[in-house]
Amino acid sequence: MEAIRTNTDTAGRSVHPDLRGWLRWLAATDRLAVARKGLSLIDELAAVAKKLENERAVLFPSPGQHSIPVVANLFADRGWIADSLGVPTGELLSRFQNAVRHPLPWVEVMAAPVQDIVHHKVDLLAQLPIPKHNEHDSGPYITAALLIARNPKTGIQNVSIHRCQVSGPDRIGVLLLPRHTLHYFRMAEEAGEALEIALVIGVHPACILASQAIAALDVDEMEIAGALLGQPVEMVKCRTNRVRVPAYAEIVIEGRILPKVREPEGPFGEFPQYYGPRADREVIQVDAIAHRKNPIFHTIVGGGVEHLLLGGIPREATLLDHLQRSFPSVRDVRLTRGGTCRYHLAVKIDKASQGEPKNIIMGAFGGHYDLKQVVVVDMDVNIDDESEIEWAIATRFQADRDLVIVSGAQGSKLDPSSNNGISAKMGIDATKPLSTEPMEFKRIHVKGVENVDLGQALQDDPKAAFARIIAG
Repeated sequence: MEAIRTNTDTAGRSVHPDLRGWLRWLAATDRLAVARKGLSLIDELAAVAKKLENERAVLFPSPGQHSIPVVANLFADRGWIADSLGVPTGELLSRFQNAVRHPLPWVEVMAAPVQDIVHHKVDLLAQLPIPKHNEHDSGPYITAALLIARNPKTGIQNVSIHRCQVSGPDRIGVLLLPRHTLHYFRMAEEAGEALEIALVIGVHPACILASQAIAALDVDEMEIAGALLGQPVEMVKCRTNRVRVPAYAEIVIEGRILPKVREPEGPFGEFPQYYGPRADREVIQVDAIAHRKNPIFHTIVGGGVEHLLLGGIPREATLLDHLQRSFPSVRDVRLTRGGTCRYHLAVKIDKASQGEPKNIIMGAFGGHYDLKQVVVVDMDVNIDDESEIEWAIATRFQADRDLVIVSGAQGSKLDPSSNNGISAKMGIDATKPLSTEPMEFKRIHVKGVENVDLGQALQDDPKAAFARIIAG
């Protein structure tokens, strides 16, 4: 639990896990860059973040002359996400699985740092440093906010992330895909009521990860976040509605999704690396903004590494759990970076019988409708290396024998190759036959390569050594 334990104040006292604790840990481990002051919120900030997305998080002081700094690139790879939870990378999925199985209820507090300052007169772009990210985005977008909504009948909360376009001083266009928030909104709209919501910006990484869990309706993802953290998340009631929000968040935008109102939203750069189209979407009426003293605004560059990883890892944990319930031979899964961490899944198995990989393929397609390609590989294939997956396909797969194709299935509406979300699925069995000659599929290996110490094997000054050899 190292990364979480480092979340202390200047006097060394333990405090509730929050974004600031994670940023302190990134700074202490040389993974946080600080940009020069005054970079533009329009394109320039996102360009710097994009340039560093595989290397370091970036803090932007005074962007666009705003007093509130912006942070991006909280995660550059899987290891960072594991680090934020205090576990080794290899235990990341099991940690998430355990949190989903054993959620920890949050606790309500009466006062919270996130409500140190409250604005009832709202002007979003004047009060918050909201960037424009990709070239053809329709304007500034809030991209890293947890949208917390209440079931209008039971009060149970749902947590998710949606793209939120600033369309007026107190108005936000929001894309609601066919998931739990949209279900709650339709319940409210059918009753002629607005849906009370809050947009929560700047939280501990565990809260962001939990928001992406593929959980059942009326499972509160903040309880999953508590299990990830190993302690209950402290929550506080909003000032203008009944939604409860993380007490140690940086910023909360309180509002309502209006019934019978739709306004243009988009285009916006999405995870498939294309623009989601412009269309009439639901609308949030903002009633108040609350924030900590000296808050920090978190943004995610649409379609960037942070966007892909944050969506991919919770899906991997859910898919692994789903497959292992029916197929004990399944050992691990990866949603590949090249498949946008959504569409292409690699499954590692300890193969027990012929035909089993095809059953696993069909089971995977039932695990999440976004999947359009599943590759099943053996235990000797490193599924963190996409070249190894391709190698397994190249040397262990025959299309007339090992290919599974499903037409006309539900897929992602954000996949531009689909027909409004109607998509084909492809499964590839790239495993070895169980019965083969001993050397037929034996991988080549250079004996001793694991034990080579290059410091001992190589000379310190190669130029001088080369000159001596040439000179004889």
